[in-house]
Amino acid sequence: MSRSSWWRNHEGILTTFYPLFLSQIVSFVRALISFASSLVVNLGANTPLSLSFFTYTALTLVYGGIMIYRRQKLQIPWYWYALIGFADVQGSFLVNKAFQYSSITSVTILDCWTIAWVMILMWLILGTRYSLWQFFGTAVCLGGLGLVLLSDAKASDGSGGSKPILGDIFVIIATFFFSVSNVGEEFCVKKKDHVEVVSMIGLLGLLVTITEIPILERKSLESVKWSAELIVAFCGYAVASFMFYTLVPFLLKMSGSTLFNLSLLTSDVWAVVIRTFFYKQKVEWLFFVAFALVVTGLIIYSKTEKDPVNASATIEESNAADQRYQLLNEDEET
Repeated sequence: MSRSSWWRNHEGILTTFYPLFLSQIVSFVRALISFASSLVVNLGANTPLSLSFFTYTALTLVYGGIMIYRRQKLQIPWYWYALIGFADVQGSFLVNKAFQYSSITSVTILDCWTIAWVMILMWLILGTRYSLWQFFGTAVCLGGLGLVLLSDAKASDGSGGSKPILGDIFVIIATFFFSVSNVGEEFCVKKKDHVEVVSMIGLLGLLVTITEIPILERKSLESVKWSAELIVAFCGYAVASFMFYTLVPFLLKMSGSTLFNLSLLTSDVWAVVIRTFFYKQKVEWLFFVAFALVVTGLIIYSKTEKDPVNASATIEESNAADQRYQLLNEDEET
């Protein structure tokens, strides 16, 4: 059997499972980010913006260097990237801040609230239509997230964090900013070069972070007692985040923002493993019910097949998106 015939016979399987495989790598990396962030907090450094500073610096140096080498002009106006970068910084700041008040399991599962925001933004901005089953699957996921709030409210032994409800609120607000960043990044990466998208997110995110650190984090930085363990935690966060930002554009291009965020739900499994074996913390039984609901909702959403109406709607959405990209290019030329 020739290589071309083998590819034709297995193309459907590879096309289905490659995004799934990539999504699980991204999910694992996401769990590492959460672990590194919580470790930094446990070591006494309440510096969420400074954590992001090293990530954005690495993205700017690597991908910005590629842009300079190519002598490539921006294909999308800079102010779109400024919006994405600003939203990404605020989301990272709030979710890293939440680790000071809530547990790693609660932060990681509530981080999936991004799914609801993404669906709303995709509907309002890009005109994406969802089936009733997809809405039902998402509602089941959100029902599971509601149980996390109930679980944290019942936590009385300190294992859920010092102020779990405040931490949960920070995460939910952060997910809105992440949804803006995800939808904007998908909007850009599906038509333009992913190197430009990542480099500009890094550059604009770096500028926003540099502006906010002296205002929000100067005193916290001055009180940090640096140690070898803390430096390793910072480096681990930067490496994991760099990998995350590198892989996400490929996943967004293949599966879109909604399925991308749904696929990250498996990072909660790793979060439970880390909390149980590394921090020796108790996991409330409601969390397992919540996780079961989230997985059920994910299966319902992902198994929903598009009917002819949805297929035609997808074509209309694609045409509408092309018109928006043309408007972006016209704005750049003027």
